[in-house]
Amino acid sequence: MNPITTRLNVDNLLLQALREDISDEDVTTNAVMRTYKKGEAQLICKEDGIIAGMDIFRRVFELLDENIQVETCVCDGDEVKKGEVLAKVVGDIRVILSGERTALNYLQRMSGIATYTRSVANLLKGSHTRLLDTRKTTPNMRIFEKYAVRVGGGHNHRYNLSDGVLIKDNHIGVAGGVRQAVEMARAYAPFVRKIEIEVENLEMFREALDAGADIIMLDNMPPDMMKTAVAMAKGRAETECSGNMTRENIEQIRDIGVDYVSSGALTHSAPILDVSLKNLHPIE
Repeated sequence: MNPITTRLNVDNLLLQALREDISDEDVTTNAVMRTYKKGEAQLICKEDGIIAGMDIFRRVFELLDENIQVETCVCDGDEVKKGEVLAKVVGDIRVILSGERTALNYLQRMSGIATYTRSVANLLKGSHTRLLDTRKTTPNMRIFEKYAVRVGGGHNHRYNLSDGVLIKDNHIGVAGGVRQAVEMARAYAPFVRKIEIEVENLEMFREALDAGADIIMLDNMPPDMMKTAVAMAKGRAETECSGNMTRENIEQIRDIGVDYVSSGALTHSAPILDVSLKNLHPIE
């Protein structure tokens, strides 16, 4: 089983999603299928993309019935083609019908993120800039969405607010300035934590550099200003650019020399990958 399904809260999240969809009973399924009948359905891809979430797809059905069988034909990270059969689901027809939408919701969302991430990561090939996600994720979906980013070839920024120090504009405002914010973070955070701070211009960048920030985020800077900042850093700090970085414009920063580029679009703007559970029929 993929490591994502071993996280302590994954099953709980999947059960919450199932309870959202089945608050009492699946009245339609129970109306047309009163007793157990073994059946089989095919998971079919309806467009080209990168698949992610096959273990989650399987786990949804297992939580409804431990005897269900999901026989997969592909693995997370595989390129899939329109019309390709990705898996076969075998078991109680009632379970297949009741779990279908929840299982597909996860698979479509995760595969869409992996597909979009792969397309963006490909634009950075040949550069040393690493593609990062952000915390702009769907509530209660972060563990799945950040996993999908990794499947697509991206990297994870901090998972949550407990993961690392990232000083943004409002933190700077309440701290009294860039230098003060970095010094306060350095005094408070454990020595193993890197200190990252967001800046908007070269004056702020220079102040962050002199204050000893480990990573300096160049927020919404024009390319020429970013080039200057990277040259100023000279190994004293790592650099990250952010601010409306999408598939349409990310190529413009690939040769600037920043260490990282973070893109909220990887999770908040990726369209789903269309997959469907079809051809459900009884079997002996």
